[in-house]
Amino acid sequence: MSTLQSLDVSGKRIFLRCDLNVPLKDGVIGDDGRIRASLPTMEYLLAAGASLVVGAHLGRPKGEIKAELSLAPIAVRLSELLGRPVIFAGDNFQEQARSLAPGEILLLENLRFNAGETSKDETERATFAGVLASLAQGYVGDGFGAVHRKHASVFDLPALLPHAPGFLVSAEVEVLKKLTQNPARPYGVILGGAKVSDKIGVISNLLDKVDVMAIGGGMVFTFLAALGKDIGNSMVEVDSIPVVKELIARAQTLGVDLRLPSDIVTAPAFSANSPATIVSADDIAEGSMGLDIGPTSAKDFAQAISTCATVFWNGPMGVFEFPAFAHGTKVVAEALTHVTGISVVGGGDSAAAVRSLGFADSDFGYISTGGGASLEYLEGKALPGLTALGL
Repeated sequence: MSTLQSLDVSGKRIFLRCDLNVPLKDGVIGDDGRIRASLPTMEYLLAAGASLVVGAHLGRPKGEIKAELSLAPIAVRLSELLGRPVIFAGDNFQEQARSLAPGEILLLENLRFNAGETSKDETERATFAGVLASLAQGYVGDGFGAVHRKHASVFDLPALLPHAPGFLVSAEVEVLKKLTQNPARPYGVILGGAKVSDKIGVISNLLDKVDVMAIGGGMVFTFLAALGKDIGNSMVEVDSIPVVKELIARAQTLGVDLRLPSDIVTAPAFSANSPATIVSADDIAEGSMGLDIGPTSAKDFAQAISTCATVFWNGPMGVFEFPAFAHGTKVVAEALTHVTGISVVGGGDSAAAVRSLGFADSDFGYISTGGGASLEYLEGKALPGLTALGL
């Protein structure tokens, strides 16, 4: 298996695929965690005498140029963090790339502005990958948040150049292996987020590996509905109820401690100013909706993972963006900071939640940068970007 250190980079232009898909509104970066996570690999390559052509995406422009999804603000922030200039690519990006001197960095514009990046047509993808390959003499894949995508810069490009994984991708894979291959026990998983349909594969694949699994977030109401409980106006995926019933039955058969909230924080409307009411999970009133797990449930979930040697958490417990409905997420996050074994925060909303609630990355064992990629790995799927890197 190739490693970053085994790749000859001195005096060469290296195409570095990063995940710089950060929250961006009106040109202001909301959370630069993914940019920071890319720094160790960048700094290593620069110190080793390489010049960098950095490729990344932002949002889903679907092959169209959209000013609000430009990587220009990311170039500015990246330059600040690295303490050196970052050239932002223009229309003459091929000429810019070829004129790079060792130690210089060129950040390409949003790769998804080109339809070839995400095309399902292999010829179209291959054509774009060929353009990107002409910019460099080696490839490093470090955009873990995109490795589950069969995209030109992730899947097709590595085959055209000497390649290796970056430090971030290698670290992510190492951590995920610890969650799937002989994990230290007891092994606890906490899952939240809006849609249970996004997590069914993970739940199914992990059920025979975990000792305890706690369910919160919007997805919990499909579980409660599957148990025949009234859920008011809470979000529910009716089509998923049959498979959720099967998962509940399978957990019981396997002896997994499947924990659902006993109390819920409800409100009459989805609003930060909507009055919050704590009710039993058996007593959600008609016309109200659940927006967080209740305090008793939060304490119960925290207790459940306090004795675990391995813990994986993905998905907030409620609408953490609204202060009145952030308590469950905060309690679970706090509990993870006290886990003495391996604690892993799945990327995406989970990572954004812990930072917005005042926690530092160093408070946790590991914070993943790729929510979707992490989940698909834990589902047992082969990820195209990892396959391309020989991982």
